[in-house]
Amino acid sequence: MRFNFIALIGLSGLIASGQVWAGPGIKHWQTQQGARVYYVNTPSLPMIDVRVIFDAGSARDGQQQGVAALTSALFDTGAGAWNADAIAERFESVGAVFSSSVSEDNAWLSLRTLSDKTMAATAIETFDAVLSKPTFGAADFEREKTRMLAGLKHREESPGAIARIAFQKALYGDHPYAHPEEGFIDTVSAIQVSDIQRFYDNHYIANNAVVVIVGDIAEDPARELAQSLVSHLKTGHKPEDIPQVTLPKQASAQHIAFPSSQTHVLVGLPGKHRKDPDYFPLYVGNHILGGGALVSRLFEEVREKRGLAYSASSQFSPMYREGPFAISLQTRNDQTKQALAVVDETLQTFIDHGPEEAELTAAKNNIIGGFALRTDTNAKLLEYVSMIGFYQQPLDYLDTFPSKVAAVTAADVQKAFKARIRQDLMQTITVGGE
Repeated sequence: MRFNFIALIGLSGLIASGQVWAGPGIKHWQTQQGARVYYVNTPSLPMIDVRVIFDAGSARDGQQQGVAALTSALFDTGAGAWNADAIAERFESVGAVFSSSVSEDNAWLSLRTLSDKTMAATAIETFDAVLSKPTFGAADFEREKTRMLAGLKHREESPGAIARIAFQKALYGDHPYAHPEEGFIDTVSAIQVSDIQRFYDNHYIANNAVVVIVGDIAEDPARELAQSLVSHLKTGHKPEDIPQVTLPKQASAQHIAFPSSQTHVLVGLPGKHRKDPDYFPLYVGNHILGGGALVSRLFEEVREKRGLAYSASSQFSPMYREGPFAISLQTRNDQTKQALAVVDETLQTFIDHGPEEAELTAAKNNIIGGFALRTDTNAKLLEYVSMIGFYQQPLDYLDTFPSKVAAVTAADVQKAFKARIRQDLMQTITVGGE
């Protein structure tokens, strides 16, 4: 989900001494149609990034799993009087870049353009048409649907993809998060072009939109731009909230046979959501457990000490509801049981005793020290502001992030992991040879 600063050496020291790290000045307002707008002025480069985000992710698929992804893929195939070639030519003629994508929670359309008025005008006019006047032509639909079905067929040959699909199902059961974004062969095969139009009409509406504008554009023109983009959309009504996530009732383990010398392993359960009160203790704790790459406990225990895998890691993927907490690795088929035992022991030790102070200090310094590098371009800033806007995080999220990391204690981490990561509910998926 998702800034023009240099890296700040010793940033943790600044925080500890009480000095404030100034993040970007995010401004927020609402259009007449009900769309929320988030704006950051960054005049250092003659570029403007625009993103329009909708609550139209795969969690909104219903029984037509894959319809959100297929809708997103069709936007630049035709809009207004222009076909795909004309759209591409108009963007390319002014050096603009268009993209669209979908996740479980949302779907978005993005434009990057030079801020030169003439060039920006052409790019924005084209972007506006793609956003508000997509044609969803029958031939384009059949072509994109065929391409998607080919990708789904190819997915069946990937043990990693098979593991991820089974893992989602094990964690979420019948919840809207349970299926992959791109759907399945049978569900995509049943989708018709009328379903795409219906999904667009129901979800790509002004009242369901978040507009993010970052770049070399003053506030008044940014307000005019946001208003113009959503004025051509229907006002509509927001969809109902995504249902609450229910934890699995008990631990389970599933092995899926696949002709490979390596076994893909996923272990986890629903973890945390974007507004989780334990967000920062879990974030920092996971960095120590398995998110800190070469310095994490899982890497040390699984790879360095025993050589059971090339890598072993853990990750929280926070979403509108509880996204997955997953421990992942690949190991030789005959070492799978041993690797799982090491993972189980390492996790249980961490839950029981929490991090050591030296680990905690190193993790916080690493996170804080690298934070500026993760927010040093307009593209990265667009991702963060999009996340802030869609999930309605505080406008000072980026300003306060380092200090909130710095405030996490070992007791906080242990308490959060003990309460949230229950080994008696862990779901284990293995895909590989016997």
